[in-house]
Amino acid sequence: MRDPLANPQPLIRQLYAYVAYVLGDGPDAEDVTSEAFERALRYRSSYDPGKGAPIAWLIGIARRCIAPHLAARRELSTPAAIDEAAAPGAEFADRTVTEVAVRQAVQALGERDQELVALRFGSDLTCRQIGELLGLRTNAVEVALHRALARLERILADDENAVRDRAQGRYSRLTTDSD
Repeated sequence: MRDPLANPQPLIRQLYAYVAYVLGDGPDAEDVTSEAFERALRYRSSYDPGKGAPIAWLIGIARRCIAPHLAARRELSTPAAIDEAAAPGAEFADRTVTEVAVRQAVQALGERDQELVALRFGSDLTCRQIGELLGLRTNAVEVALHRALARLERILADDENAVRDRAQGRYSRLTTDSD
């Protein structure tokens, strides 16, 4: 049997990208990636190449390692965390606010949609590979991903409209107060 971890460097990068997409870049993503690789090393004899590529096997392991870390990460999506992240320079603040808004929008999606987005954009898997991993047909993954992205787009548009409405309300109060 071929060793699924024979060429670990690209697998580590791809797995870390997936985990970082789900948890955010940093120590938690590093810990989960390490934990998944430790389990993979321990259970490498259970790898079945007929069920998919090594990265799909590793992502399956990582998915089981992620759950305990998600609860701690949910606190980062509070309005106070957004204001704190936006404090430094304007360009950095704009980019940070955008990243936080997208992360919050992804978290507002259902669990299945979050997983599809993370697998596609975090781990850069193809729809075919995602289908193999989740036991779905490729066209089902494509449709589900298209719908998830449409929902994500609506969430971001709603958030943008809410921010604009709040800002407009503040501006109108300022102009009426000064009259």
